[in-house]
Amino acid sequence: MGPLEQIIHTFNFIAPAWVVALFCVLVARFTARWWLPVASWSLLKQTVVSGVLGTAVLAGGLVLWGVDGKMATYSALVIACGTAQWLMCKGWRS
Repeated sequence: MGPLEQIIHTFNFIAPAWVVALFCVLVARFTARWWLPVASWSLLKQTVVSGVLGTAVLAGGLVLWGVDGKMATYSALVIACGTAQWLMCKGWRS
């Protein structure tokens, strides 16, 4: 595998983490008026925190099972990003 293919493969590996992170942040902003209080963090900062956490979860799944793309890893990704968003919005106060 050449360097360009390796870069593309790496981006495709971490893309789900960043898409889920952005989705969680946008959904939390949209539903902030009804269920969660509005987070005091900026949109970019929340996305970066959730994206880095999600990338770590995907890397952990790769190390644990030896392959990427397992549904258990994606489930852990969604749970981790959702929990991080809940903590950033201080959801336990509502």
